[in-house]
This record gives sequence, structure tokens and C-alpha cells, in this order.
Amino acid sequence: MAAARAGRLERAIAFALRNFEIVFAAGIGLVVGFLDIFGDKLIEADFASGATLVVLGALAVGSLAERARRPLAMQEAMEGTRRAIEDLTMVRSLSGNEVREALREARQGTNLWYFKGGTGTYLRAVTLPQCVRAAKENRSQLNVKIEILNPADDRACNAYAQFRRMFSGPGPQGGGVWTADRTSKESYATILAACWYRRQLTTLDIGVHLSSTVPTLRFDLSDSTLIITQDDPSRVNLQVRRGQPLYDYYLTELHQSREQATTLDLRGATLLSPDPTVEEVRALFDALGLSLPRSFGESDVGEIIQKALHAEDPYGR
Repeated sequence: MAAARAGRLERAIAFALRNFEIVFAAGIGLVVGFLDIFGDKLIEADFASGATLVVLGALAVGSLAERARRPLAMQEAMEGTRRAIEDLTMVRSLSGNEVREALREARQGTNLWYFKGGTGTYLRAVTLPQCVRAAKENRSQLNVKIEILNPADDRACNAYAQFRRMFSGPGPQGGGVWTADRTSKESYATILAACWYRRQLTTLDIGVHLSSTVPTLRFDLSDSTLIITQDDPSRVNLQVRRGQPLYDYYLTELHQSREQATTLDLRGATLLSPDPTVEEVRALFDALGLSLPRSFGESDVGEIIQKALHAEDPYGR
């Protein structure tokens, strides 16, 4: 208790020294004023002048108290303004060609790419080849995590196809009408692309995770930014820069989502030639424990190869 009183006394003395001029004025005003009013004419002045001094002294005290409160109030106001500005700049809306440009910027100098979405068309058409090319040129490590629909889950593929048919706008789609068969082939193509690029770059650490939950959004996360897009690029999409809380929230969310999905063990993937054959692709999926449907003929497998290694940029139209 004594230590607390001593601390308060030290703070009071320090404050008085920092604000000496106001403390002095307040003290003189109050002392002279009270002596003039109650001091039995110790000071030759009338009552009004004494009262004026008391008031002036009180005003000085009030100014002193206001000065004490002002730094804290200013600090709180500045903190509130900072939070408001952060809230406004945390998320940037993207539309039209801004999405393509934001994705291009996100690829610059990144050593990681996390994707979660339906089938990963843009991922295999643009993101994977360009990120692998950059890693080769820079001789750098590249960490890629992919979460897409399980192509062997008929229920999920059919539900995703229905969603795309119902909510897709007039934006670029390519490949015709969305069906369960198309959804399955698109997912198989992304898996094939992951295995093929894994053989092209020894420093590529790539993982594929298969989900049975139909996504309504796509997430692309790099070292510098998170981009959240919809199936129709004409709609408003979102960008979150690294360093913002929302970036970290989704970094954790994507990790947890992958943990709940089925992880493919790509270490068992068979060798693929630069121009994979139908037999090589069938053998690959057999080795992964994800055999292609028996109904898939050579033309179907050829379509998967085309989608995997020669996909068109959906934003390039």
C-alpha cells in the first residue's frame, strides 16, 4: 500500500514539473483568491476581484485536467481511426479483368500456392505451368496444395454440376454444359496435371486433397495475397493482402479443410512421358488407388489428357 502511494506521489510530482506554468498559475490564483474572500482583508481588494481570482484559478485547474486527459483521448481516437482504415482496406473487391491481373500479381515471386475449389481449371491452365516455370528459372522451392472435388464421388460431381448450371453467369466457361461426367473429368485432369508437373520439377512439393463437399467459392492463396473468386468472373470477387487478419484466418481455414479431405499419396505415381499416353494415364490412376471408370474409353482418357496439359485460360477469352 505504501509503495502504491509512493508511486502515485512520484507520478504527481513528475506531472507537476512537466506542467509547471499551469500548476503555478493555478496555485497563485486559488491562494490569493481565497485569502481575499475569507482572509479578513489581509489582501486589499474587493470581493469581486477575489471571486475573479478563484474562478481564474479553477479555470487553470480545469485546463490542467484537460491537458492530462488529452493524450489518452487522442491516442484512443487515433487507434479507432487506424482500425477503421484497416477495416476499409482489409478486403479489395475485384471485377472483370482485375481478377486476372490480381492472380498474375499473386504469382510474382511466390514460393507457395494453396488452392481450394471445384475442379481447378485455371490452376492447371495458368497457375501450375507459370509457377513451375518461374521456380525452374529461379531454382527455388515451390509448395503447392490443391483441394478439389473427388472425381470418383458421383453424388458430389452431380451436385457440383447442378450448382454450376444453376448459378453460372454468362462469363467464360468453356467445355460446354456442366454435367457430372464433365466435373469428374475436370478433376481427374487436375490430378493428372499435378502428377505430370511433379515430374518436371524436383523442388516441387505438391499435394492433392479430394473433397466430397461442393464448394461455392474458389480460394487462391500465395505468399502475398488471397484471392476469392466465384464461378462467374463478372461478379464481384475479393482480394486480401498478407498481413491482414483475414489472410491468416483463411490460411488456417484452408489447412483445416485439407485435413478433413482425402489425401492422395503421389509418391506412388507412375512415370509419365512428356506426352502421356492413354495406357500411362490409366496406370497412373490405378497406382493412385483412383482407377478411371470402366466406361471411360480412349477418347475419354484423351480428353482428360487434353484438359490436364493443354487447358485454356478461362479468363483469356
